[in-house]
Amino acid sequence: MPILPTAQVQAGDRLAADVQTALGSLLLQEGRILTHRDLEILQAFLVPQVDIHRNGLPETSANEETSTEGVQESALLPLHRQFLRMTHLLKQAFGMTGPGQKLPILEIRQELGKLLDSIDDYNVLMFSPPADEARTERWIVQSVLVALTSYQLARWCKLPEKDWTAVALAGLLHDIGNVRIDPAIFRKPSRLTSEELQEMRQHTVYGFRLLEGVASLNQGVSLAALQHHERIDGSGYPMKVKGEKIHPYAKIVAIADMYHAMTSHRHHRKAESPYLVLEELQSESFGKLEPVYVQTFIDRATQFHNGMLVQLNDNRVGEIVFTDRSHPTRPMVSIGGDILNLSKQRELYICAIYSM
Repeated sequence: MPILPTAQVQAGDRLAADVQTALGSLLLQEGRILTHRDLEILQAFLVPQVDIHRNGLPETSANEETSTEGVQESALLPLHRQFLRMTHLLKQAFGMTGPGQKLPILEIRQELGKLLDSIDDYNVLMFSPPADEARTERWIVQSVLVALTSYQLARWCKLPEKDWTAVALAGLLHDIGNVRIDPAIFRKPSRLTSEELQEMRQHTVYGFRLLEGVASLNQGVSLAALQHHERIDGSGYPMKVKGEKIHPYAKIVAIADMYHAMTSHRHHRKAESPYLVLEELQSESFGKLEPVYVQTFIDRATQFHNGMLVQLNDNRVGEIVFTDRSHPTRPMVSIGGDILNLSKQRELYICAIYSM
């Protein structure tokens, strides 16, 4: 069966295999004849390619399937193309942290600027990074996601405009200390021992030391590397500092870092629903995260128009018909004419969002 980039799929094509969401839920079933609405759903869920039957198209060999990857990459949106370039540069730059080597900050800034040129196309709840598993480690991909989300949150929280890009840079470099962690500990698939956990937590100190002497780097960037695991009640690490002693950049990066860590797949657990993660962040904000920043993040990230299509955890798809701003993660959803109030039906939650 031909495996085509989603951009080349047409109405009338028949699915030769099930299509799943990033969370593993069934999106469209094998044998379905695709409609124009189905094509919109595939694009909204950022499904990269689809296995189809189409009259007049030959069955695809393994070599031909491989060749479609180049077509797919060329069909990426500007934001996705720049995202890939940023991850590749970051991987290269993080390899240049040995004695006598200098971090290419100017080049990183320039590439970050190009990425942020497409920020209006970035939606924190809906964005999926382009697949590049073989070439880039997950934590580097997450660093780019944290940069984008930190920039958005800095804007939403009305930080001075001069700080927006600096906050994004702080998000981009916040985990640079990971390069100093023993690879056997860093990549260990099972639970860490207390000694290994203590060593992992040292990545904050290592990151600060790598960045503090870099010329022309805003002090908030190096402090974000040091403090992004600190909590305002003093329960964080490595210094257990509290409240106003935590730099605002670090407070923003902490929220973005927690969100993307919890919505990403890990060795020991699956990714969580973005909406559930927002609720967990809200509960964490009491005494730990900056509550004003967290509430702003939740309010702005969930600002979807009525009529937005969403998928629930029971695989049903419906439309948002009303959002009570006192319960922004639990709107009313219409499914086949039935109205579900998610603020009351707590066993249900939104696991995916896509535009009409």
